[in-house]
Amino acid sequence: MFRIVEAEFTAPEIKRFVIEAPRIARKRRAGQFVIVRLDDKGERIPLTIAGSDPESGTITLIVQGIGKTTKAMNMKEAGDALQDIVGPLGRPSDIKHYGVTVSIGGGVGTAIAYPTAAALKEAGNYVITINGARSREFVILEEEMAAVSDEAYITTDDGSYGFHGLVTDKLQELLDQGRRIDFVLAVGPVPMMKAVADITRPYGIKTMVSLNPIMIDGTGMCGACRVIVGGQVKFACVDGPEFDAHEVDFENLMCRNKAYADEEREALARFLKERRPQPHDSALVVK
Repeated sequence: MFRIVEAEFTAPEIKRFVIEAPRIARKRRAGQFVIVRLDDKGERIPLTIAGSDPESGTITLIVQGIGKTTKAMNMKEAGDALQDIVGPLGRPSDIKHYGVTVSIGGGVGTAIAYPTAAALKEAGNYVITINGARSREFVILEEEMAAVSDEAYITTDDGSYGFHGLVTDKLQELLDQGRRIDFVLAVGPVPMMKAVADITRPYGIKTMVSLNPIMIDGTGMCGACRVIVGGQVKFACVDGPEFDAHEVDFENLMCRNKAYADEEREALARFLKERRPQPHDSALVVK
């Protein structure tokens, strides 16, 4: 069992957990993830490690409540425990001195972009971060991203905070200004990552994306997380999760991610109908 030390909502449907996992905390590197199971009958879900503290033996996970399991996890509080956490899994981010780097996080993808931005800064890069959200209330990790950035930008779709527009609009603005950019990491919804790749491709900028396909075991055995990269089949759990954005077949990824959409909706509806009302039900809104 893995005890939850801290649990707090940082935005609607988005909750930050600090969890006791000393061996993972000692070994994890930027870009890696864990597989979490809430109880002995629960499904296995992949969650990127947003941070760790080897001294206290804890890892930080940021969870957006979308489906049955993530909403159930967001009902957990400090003092509760998770059945299983397996990790660290996946290949770490390729951290080296590139020069000028841009780390882009769309929505909860910021939690994945943040540790890599911190590692890029530590490696001596000039770090620009672009943190995007639907509106001001959905912005996460603003102070943390700013602390590891030479330039930090917030974008909101509705213009309620920061730059009015998408993260891709801000990236294009920087390029239109003639800014030198040597490396881009983009993490977020698949259409956003595809759009970033389309923008950087003509400039020949090395661009990486962290993929989020359906995943079960996280060790390359089940094959559920297969993606097409450079015309070849790869497994996101062991070959990734980060890949060259200019070689990813995003259309295939989007189709595969919709494979169980009906079943996921049914499972969520059944869960919300059968569970007992909770004090924080305002955070469990079906979308």
